Amino acid sequence: MSTLTQKGTALKGGEFLIKETEANDIFIPEEWNEEQLMIAKSCHDFLTQNVWPILDRIDSQEEGLMVDLLNKAGELGLLSISVPENLGGFGKDFVTSMLVTEVLGKGYSFAVAMGAHTGIGTLPILYYGNEAQKAKYIPKLASGEWKACYCLTEPSAGSDANSGKTRATLSADGKHYILNGQKMWITNAGFADIFTVFAKIDNDENLSAFIVEKNFGGISLNPEEHKMGIKGSSTRQVFFNDCKVPVENLLSDRQNGFKIAVNILNLGRIKLAGGAVGGSKEIITKSVQYANERQQFGRPISKYGAIRYKLAEQAIRTYATETATYRVSQNIEDATKALIAGGMDEAKAKLKGTEQFAVEAAILKVHGSEVLNYVADEGVQIYGGMGYSAEAPMDRAYRDARINRIFEGTNEINRMLIVDMMLKRALKGELDLMTPAQKVAGELMSIPDFSTSERTLFSEEKKYIVNFKKAVLMVAGAAVQKLMQNLAKEQEVLMNLADMMIELYVSESLQLRVEKLVGMRGEEACKEQLEIMRVYINDAADRIQKSGKEAINSFAEGDEQRIMLTGLKRFTKTEPINTTAARRTIAAKVIAENKYCF
Repeated sequence: MSTLTQKGTALKGGEFLIKETEANDIFIPEEWNEEQLMIAKSCHDFLTQNVWPILDRIDSQEEGLMVDLLNKAGELGLLSISVPENLGGFGKDFVTSMLVTEVLGKGYSFAVAMGAHTGIGTLPILYYGNEAQKAKYIPKLASGEWKACYCLTEPSAGSDANSGKTRATLSADGKHYILNGQKMWITNAGFADIFTVFAKIDNDENLSAFIVEKNFGGISLNPEEHKMGIKGSSTRQVFFNDCKVPVENLLSDRQNGFKIAVNILNLGRIKLAGGAVGGSKEIITKSVQYANERQQFGRPISKYGAIRYKLAEQAIRTYATETATYRVSQNIEDATKALIAGGMDEAKAKLKGTEQFAVEAAILKVHGSEVLNYVADEGVQIYGGMGYSAEAPMDRAYRDARINRIFEGTNEINRMLIVDMMLKRALKGELDLMTPAQKVAGELMSIPDFSTSERTLFSEEKKYIVNFKKAVLMVAGAAVQKLMQNLAKEQEVLMNLADMMIELYVSESLQLRVEKLVGMRGEEACKEQLEIMRVYINDAADRIQKSGKEAINSFAEGDEQRIMLTGLKRFTKTEPINTTAARRTIAAKVIAENKYCF
């Protein structure tokens, strides 16, 4: 089928660019089992009963309210889904924990507080703590008795986290580290009992990490930040003034803090994508319900094509993000299980499994946050004037969505990381990008294959995906060869390459999901999903071509430029489809169901 792809078993992180995946090798949300669906319902019921009725009170940061909500979530076990049973949790797999993240992602500021507690607040200790540290802290964090936060960012150290100035010095008696410094944008700081704090010991080159209890003393907080959105989440600056931390509270090894921060961010990125999916679904449901109720010119506005386009496009992009998010979530789970089966410690295996798919996690962080932004923006537009009113739900959804493009590393940083991590893996010999890139370069000089083969239901889309991979390899290979050491400085080119990879990965994931779903339910039962796939891949081809063209024009000229632009056209060519009719089909289903229904 292709000169660059090959079939095989489960892929390693980043291999989506050079290998094929079979539809049956990915997990799709239509495969949730009964227990997972019950857990999802419990999460939804919690929001319905405890969160959604009091959103204004949450946003006003009513004293003790968020703490009370976290306590209730702890009583129901929602804070301990992925915590091992021997430490007071349910010990569920990564995919199930992602489902919880998705459903609770509909919880606005509560979702932020809970995500910070269960993710970056708890996981550093769970994955890097020694047995004594885990035994002391994890059960109380899992139950909600203690609340957690994560102190990494400083006024002069944001994306460049390792440049932080917070310092730890060993006391004269050798029993304590004396912590001094300032942290900012710390979620849950206003009520946290446990702080995971990153600081450099003396003049170390790299950060170390410490488990700091609030009652150690020497900790002071600035007032709550006034934010654009997520107003109900506690966000404060934290100051450490001669804070005495017992030496046994050093987390992991000295100077291992930066590695901890990076690995926890990998988890945070894919979890953010899950939360964005949940938020997007909730906004779509509110959008279609309003569109069905709102009358203009004697008809519900859901009858009009312009509104139907918006509802369809909201659904298309959300379904695509969901698809890719759970594909990589299962990849992480499978990689973790394989490492455990090979004799690796469970905590280390979970970190290694996530680290292996750091490229995909960054891809989904970017895609998920930008889809949520799009969905929220169009939600405001569907509501019209009411969308701009604080009395209607889109006001909060729009403001709260914006932070996700900044959280867990800005989308610009993540785009650069996508390319950087792929190239580093190639240099280490973990990914053979050179061989397929050279094949594609050779293909540019050959006569195109105009032969036709028998078309099957997915043959066209599969061909497009193969060609998308060729487009990425062609542009990336030429950029590396042409720019060499200067590529890292050419951020616009890196952004172009990242956008091409993002569209490729999401398109392939979507094609595989729909193919698997058709195999389970039959073609007729999946007509809307087939249209979602066709529209998304058709539009992705245009986006890949645009990004590729911008990149090529920035570093190539003359015959080389013309040859590559011709190749790019060839690799992003798709057959014409009636996207208007397809979107109408998708919108009709959402409108009839009066909710997001895919």
